[in-house]
Amino acid sequence: MTAASSTEHARSYYAATANPTPQRPELIGEVTCDVCVVGAGFTGMSSALHLAERGFSVVVLESARVGYGASGRNGGQIVNSYSRDMDVIEAKYGAETARSLGDMAFEGNRIIRERIDTYDIRCDLKNGNLFAACNAKQWSELKEHKTLWERYGNHELELLEGSELAREVVSERFVGALVDHSGGHLHPLNLVLGEAAAVETLGGRIHEQSPVVAVEQGDPVRLRTPRGSVVADQVVMAGNAYLNGVLPELESRSMPCGTQIITTEPLGADLAGTLLPNDMAVEDCNYLLDYFRLSADNRLIYGGGVNYGGQDPDNIEAVIRPKMLRTFPQLANVKVDYAWSGTFLMTLNRLPQFGVINDNIYYAQGYSGHGVTCTHLAGRLIAEVMEGRNERFDAFADLPHLPFPGGRLLRVPLSALGAWYYRTRDALGV
Repeated sequence: MTAASSTEHARSYYAATANPTPQRPELIGEVTCDVCVVGAGFTGMSSALHLAERGFSVVVLESARVGYGASGRNGGQIVNSYSRDMDVIEAKYGAETARSLGDMAFEGNRIIRERIDTYDIRCDLKNGNLFAACNAKQWSELKEHKTLWERYGNHELELLEGSELAREVVSERFVGALVDHSGGHLHPLNLVLGEAAAVETLGGRIHEQSPVVAVEQGDPVRLRTPRGSVVADQVVMAGNAYLNGVLPELESRSMPCGTQIITTEPLGADLAGTLLPNDMAVEDCNYLLDYFRLSADNRLIYGGGVNYGGQDPDNIEAVIRPKMLRTFPQLANVKVDYAWSGTFLMTLNRLPQFGVINDNIYYAQGYSGHGVTCTHLAGRLIAEVMEGRNERFDAFADLPHLPFPGGRLLRVPLSALGAWYYRTRDALGV
């Protein structure tokens, strides 16, 4: 099955196994609030929940359904840090910036677990993820990666090589792995649905099928939908790749990208145990990486690849199934029950974009494939800055973000050319 084109959830494994949740009403008429959040994905729900806990009155506007976008379609892996790690940040932006961002690199993970515990969210949380090296160069880099993360306080790391590797992932593709025992994986749609329910218990209001069609900047801000409007003192733009031109200034330095996922039929505990014996999530170390894990009912969820510009391939299974079989050839006769795609937002430097427009429109976007944890951090930082504590938010907001070379016209072909270069390097192991 492919992704749905409507405003209902994509026909994914996650949507098929989502916890029961009500449809929220469309916004009709005018309402006022302290903060209006645009987008009901992880960034929006994290922001709304942190703000509601601090006593702000919050209204959330969602163009489709809660978790419709990348937050409800992703690989479900709790991966620490950012798409570019602290060594790259230090080399490009200096030691002080690296320390500031490094101090927060593992916080999003902790926030997720706090939310699950505090609000009793049922989302199939499992512990542990690992990074798998496909060649000697990547294995050497993983050793350096362990040292780097330990410098920033993560001491739950373990290197595996040779026969030790089969303890966690049984595949001839990999030569070694770095296990992060503090990481994990979960059902992402059920997480964001649980967070939405938590927002409502604190008095927050969520309106689905309520796309923002105009933002009238000022003090206060007025946000118009097809049948209503919200007047808010402050705004959080949390639409990421789904803003659809509402604020063009947020789209000039980013690019939507598509990624695809398939999910097998249930494998049974015995077969599943021969793939991932301890039920950890895995991502490889290639530039265009593969990522996979087991679901709660022992299906293999396998994703990979990037389509620049966000276009969907005609046949998702035909794209991803060969990748799965290169990793686990013993699954040749296993049926694929679900196949879908999703769009995430990439920045040129692969670091998230935080900022503020006219002193009262805050935004956080462009997580570049590492959004599950960083979105949850973003919500906390947005709540902090609205309370007058801006130091941590500004550590991200001060990062320089340049437009893609060639502008909007050439950003897709030039990015695809760059990806070809790195894919060739991965294949050659150089």
